[in-house]
Amino acid sequence: VQLVESGGGLVQPGGSLRLSCVASGFTFSSYVMSWYRQAPGKEREFVADTTPIGITNYAESVKGRFTISRDNSKNTVYLQMNGLKPEDTAVYYCYRRGYWGQGTQVTVSS
Repeated sequence: VQLVESGGGLVQPGGSLRLSCVASGFTFSSYVMSWYRQAPGKEREFVADTTPIGITNYAESVKGRFTISRDNSKNTVYLQMNGLKPEDTAVYYCYRRGYWGQGTQVTVSS
């Protein structure tokens, strides 16, 4: 199993980023895929997940601003992040049951 995230970077408050996670080594369409994040000095926390058929679930802190989606034909899960705030600064991780990606840094700062 391999999960490779990309799309992080530095963005100003109010800006947008789209994270991608390309998966391999398993039947992607059979699994719930999730995004988590970990800010400096804090525990890793749930951000959003999507079931194999696209039912989604979000942390309250990102509802209405972030959108998780998946493309089963590309073995990829996305996280569209709009209205970014400084408190969204963290390393964002892709997760499939039992496996983590390496993470991608998102920094929201003016």
